[in-house]
Amino acid sequence: MRLISTKSLKPGMVIGRTIWNGAGRPLLQDGVEISDIIINRLIKLHILYVYIDDQISQGIEVIETVPEKVRHQAIQEIENSFKELKKQTGKDITHCLDMKSKQFVSIIDDLMTYIFESKEIVTVLSDAFIYDEYIYQHSLQVTIYSISIARELGYNAEEIRQIGIGAMLHDVGKMLIPSDILNKPGRLTNEEFDTMKLHAKYGFDLLRNLHTISLLSAHCAFQHHERLDGSGYPRGLVDFEIHPYAKIIAVADVFDAVTSNRVYRSKMLPSEGMGIILEGSGTLYDERVVMAFSKTIAVYPNGSVLLLSDGRRGIVCKQNVEKPDKPWLRIFEENNIIMKATYEMDCNVTNISIEKVELDYVMSE
Repeated sequence: MRLISTKSLKPGMVIGRTIWNGAGRPLLQDGVEISDIIINRLIKLHILYVYIDDQISQGIEVIETVPEKVRHQAIQEIENSFKELKKQTGKDITHCLDMKSKQFVSIIDDLMTYIFESKEIVTVLSDAFIYDEYIYQHSLQVTIYSISIARELGYNAEEIRQIGIGAMLHDVGKMLIPSDILNKPGRLTNEEFDTMKLHAKYGFDLLRNLHTISLLSAHCAFQHHERLDGSGYPRGLVDFEIHPYAKIIAVADVFDAVTSNRVYRSKMLPSEGMGIILEGSGTLYDERVVMAFSKTIAVYPNGSVLLLSDGRRGIVCKQNVEKPDKPWLRIFEENNIIMKATYEMDCNVTNISIEKVELDYVMSE
């Protein structure tokens, strides 16, 4: 299957991967032939990319690190818990969090099992599920990234569990932010942004007195917007003042934020998101964390069409575990001519570089 932008879809193309709605029901089933009505519907839903099945991508598989069913159940659990928290006040919120903590730990343990057992680098497809509210899917994806980084850094299982809990609840303070600010479709005013920034302290205050959650996990909520150079919030901490767990979640949080659709902007490709993280390495984000993250994430997901520096085009057919930014390609075009027979190339053993991702590529007639 091949990844393609919705604006480049043509009637007659065939959906290669099912898209699910927030209720866990198929929104668009794989195998369905695309029509103008479907294309318009996808665009209206702000779905930027879909997978299609076509001749040049035949046999290329896309497997998420966490299975769709497990991922959906986890997001539903996070959503139900957060919505229940939002109804509570005062000490009732703390009690509710304590009661929910076992469910959160159970989710973390399931995620750890899948991530630890996976022999592939992490692939998360944010367009596979369509949710009305960003925060629930974001919480899960940040958790998946954070666990993967922590494993790469060599943390033990209990430490990774604490990091996972901190990641899953890093935005829990947003439940105390007014909905009109939290879900505003445009840019926040300075005053509104000051209110939004309070979610870090609110989250810490909610979590630090819990008997069932480590204080270190609470600090993840408090410090995930701090930056090495002191430019972050809420306290403007610098490098040595920021807990190592929070440094992990900071990277995972930013990457997922820029590679996910928001009401006020379209998402970046994973390679573009990684570029943002690499640009801030050593100044905003911890270099060790950035390096670990770069080794765990699929920068070019399977099915992506890439243009090479020598003019050839290929589809990512499998990942290179040692060098995630140098995947294996199925070369299908040379000198703008579709080849009669494709061949595979390991980008890690050639001096030819990747020029750009071309998800708007359409085969010439």
